[in-house]
Amino acid sequence: MLVGCRQPEPPPFTQERDPNQIIIGTTAKVSTLDPADAYTVFAGNVLLALGDRLYTYKTGTTALQPQLATALPQVSGDGLTYRMPLRRGVVFQDGEPFNAEAMRFSLQRFMENGGRPAFLLKNVVADIRATGEYELTIRLQKPFAPFPSVLAFSGLCAVSPKAYTIGAGQFQPRIFVGTGSYQLVNFGTDSLKLKRFPQYWGTPPASANLDIQFLTSSANLYNALQTGAVDVAYQFLEPQQIKQLQAQQEIQVVSSDGTGINYLTLNRNQPPLDKKEVRQALALTMPRELVQQRVFQNLVEPAFSMVPSSLPGYQPVFRVTGEPPAVLRAKELLSKAGISLTQPARIDLWYRSNIPSHIQVVSTIKATIERDLPLQLTLQPVDSTTAYQNLEKGIYPLFLLDWYPDFLDADNYLEPFMSCQKGTVAEGCLEGSSRTFGSFYYSPQANSLLAQSRRSTNVPQRLALLGELQKLMAADVPYIPVWQSREFVFARPEVQGVRLEPTQTFPFWLLKKASPSP
Repeated sequence: MLVGCRQPEPPPFTQERDPNQIIIGTTAKVSTLDPADAYTVFAGNVLLALGDRLYTYKTGTTALQPQLATALPQVSGDGLTYRMPLRRGVVFQDGEPFNAEAMRFSLQRFMENGGRPAFLLKNVVADIRATGEYELTIRLQKPFAPFPSVLAFSGLCAVSPKAYTIGAGQFQPRIFVGTGSYQLVNFGTDSLKLKRFPQYWGTPPASANLDIQFLTSSANLYNALQTGAVDVAYQFLEPQQIKQLQAQQEIQVVSSDGTGINYLTLNRNQPPLDKKEVRQALALTMPRELVQQRVFQNLVEPAFSMVPSSLPGYQPVFRVTGEPPAVLRAKELLSKAGISLTQPARIDLWYRSNIPSHIQVVSTIKATIERDLPLQLTLQPVDSTTAYQNLEKGIYPLFLLDWYPDFLDADNYLEPFMSCQKGTVAEGCLEGSSRTFGSFYYSPQANSLLAQSRRSTNVPQRLALLGELQKLMAADVPYIPVWQSREFVFARPEVQGVRLEPTQTFPFWLLKKASPSP
């Protein structure tokens, strides 16, 4: 409540400011701009301004359109080979020419250097070849219908072969040399400086200079926007701060349904969650509406699937309807698992300590579950870095996490969580994606449905298969979706071009001052 009264940080740029300059403030952290290793939402938005991909999304839609390619791919009859014509006359920011070999180099490097998002190509691509000076051919390991959407991922941009090398771990975190509308001028300890690339092949960005200021807390970000130290605030403000800004007529507020899903991962190898009845009982009594109202002040939406409600194929499989009441059904399930008031069970509920709202979320879940069921939840904080290192080790029984998509398709909300390359029903996942996410879920049925959905190019058939996967998740409960995020951008009144795309990207290159000085 006192956030608006706290003393703001000094303005991020103490030298005289260009009145036309745009400064974006954020509490997000960017540790690398190497597209082969950058894997956060904010870094992805920066890469969209600095680089170009084969495909992007048409403004205001979720429809793909060519960017460095000049047409959508020609796909072979077996669904394995994608052939793409490429744009001529494009140059990198170091003067090197762009061609098919440079694009092949960029995608090969993305796979071979072994960065965090490398799996996006490594798990599906068999071979990449320059089959002409301006023609690229990609052959897949197996059919994968959403593959063109993958090629729009922020990190799959062209980079100059002169500035980068291929090799495991060979990253360049603090430079960027691509073909985008902005080029990186400086990567400082608390800021990024971008300027317009004069040889850009497409529409130039609206502002000649763009600075990104990294602030240490949401309170500092709030105050920096209020005082004009930053022109735009993007990621992350707390619910009370958002409410206060929404009440100010002079502040622009742009929001839209988010693509992020916040969920609980349940480790099927740890008792009592090794019993499906316990997992189902937790799903039945999850206080989604209470979290929405009390923690987020109605700034989020309850999530009833791991797939966002805005995507084709969404089915609210976790919505509780009918009789008997959910609590009664949950108690009956726990009784079958040998859990009762006289024999309660204890579960450690872990959360990331660096996300302020999460302590309120887990406290709300704990209070509700312990009130309604013979379960005792012990709250356990841990920092994000440690959490991600330990998830696949199986030490966390129950963990509150979030997921933002790599590409905008329901597959990307199901395959990473439900697929497992090696495992058994008894032991769970021994090697594969679900182990990485800490659930250790293994289901031959899920693997089969995923393979069928990825092969299918028949839209109704594919959506039906994705629906079956969601129903299977609700039955087996390796994860429980809790809430679906909303995205917000806040700007000073003189800033124009503030928008959030349906893909949940924030196009920095559209920003400009309303009344530029001569």
